Amino acid sequence: MRTKFAYTVEALSDGVSRVLERYISEDWRCNIWHIKGRDRDLIIDTGMGLWPIAQDVVALRERNVIAFCTHSHHDHAGGFSQFETRLSHRAESEIFARPNRNSTVAELLNDKVITVLPYEGFTVENWCYEPAPLTKQVDEGDVIDLGDRTFYVLHLPGHSPGSTGLWEKETGLLFTGDALYDGTLYDHLYHSVPIALCESLKRIREMPVNTVHAGHYTSFDRNRMQVIIDEYLSGQRTMICPSKRG
Repeated sequence: MRTKFAYTVEALSDGVSRVLERYISEDWRCNIWHIKGRDRDLIIDTGMGLWPIAQDVVALRERNVIAFCTHSHHDHAGGFSQFETRLSHRAESEIFARPNRNSTVAELLNDKVITVLPYEGFTVENWCYEPAPLTKQVDEGDVIDLGDRTFYVLHLPGHSPGSTGLWEKETGLLFTGDALYDGTLYDHLYHSVPIALCESLKRIREMPVNTVHAGHYTSFDRNRMQVIIDEYLSGQRTMICPSKRG
C-alpha cells in the first residue's frame, strides 16, 4: 500500500508555498515551490517524484500547472514526468528526455537518503527518474506568464550547464535552484564549471532581490544572499579546491 501524506506544504508570503517530500532526508531533499496564478499555477522543481505529487498536493489538483525545472538532477527533476507542461533550459534537454543515473547524478544516492521506501522492491541503487521530454525549451529572458504574475528566466550556469533561475521583478523574488542556497555549493559534479558559477553568482549579487527562494534549505534576504556569495567567491562554501575555480 502506498504511503499517504508524502508531502508537506507550507504557505509563505507573496503567494508562494514550499512543498517538501516528507520521506527524503532533510539534507538532501529539494524545495518544491508552488505559485498560484490567476490563469495557471507554477511549480518550480519537482523533487525526486517517488510519490505522485500532482495528486497528493491538493492545491495542484484540477489546476492548469506549468512545471519548471531549474536543472536536470535527480533531486529536482524526479517528478517532472508527472506534469504535462514541462519547461527547462535547452542545454539539458537531452538529459530530461533520456535520463540515466550518471547524467542525473543519481549515483550519489545512498540508502540513508530515502527514509521510507515508496513501493515494494524499490532499490536506491537502481532508481532513475522517468523520461520527461521538455514541452518547451527556455533560455535567458524568456517569460512565464501566470496571468497576473510574470517570471523571467535567468540562465545561471555553473552548477550544471542549463541551471536556471526565475525572477519576479514586481516582488523581488528570485528562485535560484542549486545556483545558490545557504550551504556548501555543489561545484564538483561531472558537468559543473566553477568559473561559470562564479560569474553567475556575481550577476545575482547585483540584483535588487528581496527574497531568495533557493533549491535547498531556508529562504533568505538580500543581505544574507550577498554574504553567501561573498563567502563562495572567497573560497568558502565550495566542494573543490578554491584554486581550481580560476
